[in-house]
Amino acid sequence: MKKISFYQRVAIGLLSFFSVINISVAEQKHATEASAQPIAIAIHGGAGTIEKAKFTPERENAYRAKLKQAVETGYSVLDNGGSSIDAVTAAINILENSPFFNAGKGAVYTFDETHEMDASIMFGKNRQAGAVSGVKRIENPINLARLVMDESVHVMLSGQGAEQFAQSQGLALVDNKIFDTEHRYKSLLNAKEKMKKAKQNNKDYRAAHDALNVEYKVGTVGAVALDAQGNIAAGTSTGGMTNKRFGRIGDAPVIGAGTFADNRSCAVSATGHGEYFIRYNVAADICARVQYQNKSIAQAGKEVIDEVLMPVGGTGGVIIIDTQGNISMPFNTKGMYRAKKTSTTPTYVGIFANE
Repeated sequence: MKKISFYQRVAIGLLSFFSVINISVAEQKHATEASAQPIAIAIHGGAGTIEKAKFTPERENAYRAKLKQAVETGYSVLDNGGSSIDAVTAAINILENSPFFNAGKGAVYTFDETHEMDASIMFGKNRQAGAVSGVKRIENPINLARLVMDESVHVMLSGQGAEQFAQSQGLALVDNKIFDTEHRYKSLLNAKEKMKKAKQNNKDYRAAHDALNVEYKVGTVGAVALDAQGNIAAGTSTGGMTNKRFGRIGDAPVIGAGTFADNRSCAVSATGHGEYFIRYNVAADICARVQYQNKSIAQAGKEVIDEVLMPVGGTGGVIIIDTQGNISMPFNTKGMYRAKKTSTTPTYVGIFANE
């Protein structure tokens, strides 16, 4: 048997020593990464009668690209150490600036052929919140909701008062016509024609409105996020309901209905037929089930969307996040524009059911 020299024994010993060191460093790095605070974000661009057959490949790709841009814009804020509030605002701005979604640039028309928008935002650490309703000259309503939360003594401001506050904070007012889009105007004309025919069949305004397809009654954008400090936030923005009258306000600016966030439970942004989400206090109900019944966000969300709303005719969906970075996105419609990204999972984008 060949003898091993002194120097060979030293070399083998050193190799063994550094191998142990490298394994130890690798294990420590893995343990540090595993114990690090996760970051995560989810967004939605509305739920409703969203069917693949109605999309050309080009149109579908365009929607997916915009959803991807929005969620990754919000995630980059988190990845750079930003707060969940900043991430939510940044993601929603991307969606508000796109004509694809019913918020900001893509806002639907009212009966009077104008645009009235609502938005709200909430921070889970201290339950601070801000909301605006019925604003007509704010390019990014979520930014004004954020200003109400940060700079106002109030939670919700409406109409001209909200716009006066915006000016006092240096936020420029814009011409309402910048929200005009051809496809939304066609939807308004179609809705008016359908209601006219319904009223000719001896239906009053309410009955005629109920006869409208769900696509005229839904459409919102929103985001929920978890930051590296362990704080969650939620925000929602909308152009409301096509052909709405009398200054109608939906669930998007109503804290507890369309938006809610509390570090003790979860953060929720909703989209759907707002009247039902208001009546059933959807966002807060989901978080209450998590906090007081110790249910997962997936279970709580499914219960409220499928077992509370569906039996009474409420259509729509929600995105939910908790402080562990878990995300759930239940909906009871044919589709919901949605996307998510976390520190442990890649970007996911979905539009239709079962994908």
